[in-house]
Amino acid sequence: MNEELRNLLSAPTADVPDVGRICYDLSRNASYAAAQKGDIPTIKVGGRLKVPTAILRRQLGLDPA
Repeated sequence: MNEELRNLLSAPTADVPDVGRICYDLSRNASYAAAQKGDIPTIKVGGRLKVPTAILRRQLGLDPA
């Protein structure tokens, strides 16, 4: 696991464009499109979409459970 991914997963949530870029090599627009389709799990916090990193770790197969 590279340092950028480790830093991303160390916080409880992450920004959609960062997840798309780091995990899936997507552009900003493609990241939001994937989030809207449900391919990137999101929650709404205030007016912002955030990615819960616990769910992301499971989706990427990085959760030991």
